[in-house]
Amino acid sequence: MSSLPEPIWPVVLLAFIQVVDGVLCIGPVRFIAQCFEDVHFPRTYWWVTPPLKFAAAAGLLAGIWIPYLGAVTCGALVLYFVVAISMHVRARDFGRNLLVNATGMLVLCVATLVFAFLR
Repeated sequence: MSSLPEPIWPVVLLAFIQVVDGVLCIGPVRFIAQCFEDVHFPRTYWWVTPPLKFAAAAGLLAGIWIPYLGAVTCGALVLYFVVAISMHVRARDFGRNLLVNATGMLVLCVATLVFAFLR
């Protein structure tokens, strides 16, 4: 396992996606609110998602210079999306949100972890 990412670009890309996702979770925008409702995520906790996304982005970017932080953050994102997928399955929400959004992000996080840290 590499203590610092190599190459860096997948980590930067994933951090950028997390920032965009965090911005979209402020409010949140309509399709994210619908996703939260579809998986029965309590509205009282919706406010938690933007700080989590921004913290993930910060951890990934800081991990470019701080050994292992990026890998740990990337691993945490993998777990986050495993939980998200399990929430979709539990709610029997097998549509676009599960197949494209949650599964796609899980694949992207796993690929970043493997490609940038585990090679």
